[in-house]
Amino acid sequence: MTHAQTHRTTQAGNDSAEGVLGNSNPGATGPGGPVPVGPGPGRPVPVGRGAEAGVGLTTDGLPAWLDPVARAARSVQPQQLSSFLPPESGAGRQSAVLVLFGEGERGPELLLMERAGTLRSHAGQPSFPGGALDPEDGDQATTGPLRAALREAEEETGLDPRGVQLFGVLPRLYIPVSSFVVTPVLGWWRAPSPVGVVDPAETARVFTVPVADLTDPANRATAVHPRGHSGPAFLVESALVWGFTAGVIDRIVHYAGWERPWDRTRQVPLDWRA
Repeated sequence: MTHAQTHRTTQAGNDSAEGVLGNSNPGATGPGGPVPVGPGPGRPVPVGRGAEAGVGLTTDGLPAWLDPVARAARSVQPQQLSSFLPPESGAGRQSAVLVLFGEGERGPELLLMERAGTLRSHAGQPSFPGGALDPEDGDQATTGPLRAALREAEEETGLDPRGVQLFGVLPRLYIPVSSFVVTPVLGWWRAPSPVGVVDPAETARVFTVPVADLTDPANRATAVHPRGHSGPAFLVESALVWGFTAGVIDRIVHYAGWERPWDRTRQVPLDWRA
């Protein structure tokens, strides 16, 4: 897998949302087994392999280390991820992010990107590739988020979506500050392709982070915003990962059973521009 650089990031993967996922209960009961998954405000309908011209979900051939993530995606409930859930009215801008796992020189790793430092909003903040659904992505309740996640990742990082196997989705989450309804789409980078910065005006770099670094207690902290809200943070690859992205990573690490005890009193202050 190639460490590299990328294209335009979107608000969907970058808003801090005043504690989105950051205030989840770390002691919440983890997934105890499969539960019914279907239509609803928190989760799109799962789709089978080959659905809608080849865009679907399958766990066939996943490496064994991803099994806990796939199991968590099938069973975790929206309330176990965040107190910010999509409005029951259906309001909000539908979007998706690609949470892409691969194998690197140091083992399992995750693909992230960093916004350009010149942007007015969330400058320099790491995020997942992702963005708003377009009409051509299709039904927002089924394969629309899958298509959007792959399309945005290709546009932003240049990756070849044909090498990505989608194996799960997490419940839809809400970012109140921007009214985005975000579906985290889980992928396995089965056939890695070169990635890099597509638009330097939007993105500073694309990089991969070893899962071992994300679970290392020495790299974990609590990010504190001047407004008073706080959430999990990761100090990895010369970057501070916080906000929505860190919240999703934190919950995946927790419910996959990868979390190691870390000092939750260790704080990293954010400035007013965050």
